[in-house]
Amino acid sequence: MYLGGIDLTYLIFVLPALILSLVSSAMVKSRFAQYNKVATSKGITGAQAAEILMRANGITDVRITHISGQLTDNYNPTNKTLNLSDATYSSTSIAAVGVAAHETGHAIQHKVGYGPLKLRSTLVPVANIGSRFGPVLAIAGLAFGASNQFSEQLSIFQLITNIGLVLFGMSVLFYIVTLPVEFNASSRALKILKETGVFTENEEIAGAKRVLTAAAMTYVASALTAIGSFLRLLLITNSRNNRRR
Repeated sequence: MYLGGIDLTYLIFVLPALILSLVSSAMVKSRFAQYNKVATSKGITGAQAAEILMRANGITDVRITHISGQLTDNYNPTNKTLNLSDATYSSTSIAAVGVAAHETGHAIQHKVGYGPLKLRSTLVPVANIGSRFGPVLAIAGLAFGASNQFSEQLSIFQLITNIGLVLFGMSVLFYIVTLPVEFNASSRALKILKETGVFTENEEIAGAKRVLTAAAMTYVASALTAIGSFLRLLLITNSRNNRRR
């Protein structure tokens, strides 16, 4: 699907998601920077907040660690570590505590056996393979198939393309499953911040919500980019197959 040499499938399925990704990435950095300058009323650090929130939820087997970087925070369910970055661990800002609470939300999900988190953890190995090799195989199959006229070889290239699409589809599923996991973690974070008294002012809750909402949009953008890229490859494959019939 070309118009004046422009790939319409790229413009329709991929470009809007990429633009959203750039915008959401800039937004999360901007909001984190804004609320990273505003200290919490109780002067609690990100690490202290995580400890308080986990203790309030009966979590005693998760270790809080300090890692390098900014916004590299994560919860690792494999070794039960809650890893807080330089910008979060020792900071007393609203942004830092909000991010730490979000990662604690993942620890709570793990403790209660939250279904989407279990599914996402199961998909990690195949998603890693799919995101790395899926698009490459699909594009390679299409490219070599387009330049080959022998039916036997064409069927091989079609098989390679289909394998690539299946692998890529698994990585897309991972991105989709990630959305409820991240939104639920943020929802839990905001709730327990208020319930435990870590945040006592509405302005603090509102600030943390703005930071976490911006962060959630980066996951939405990533999912839309993956979905758009997958649909584009699927459309190209179907169009190529239809022309051969």
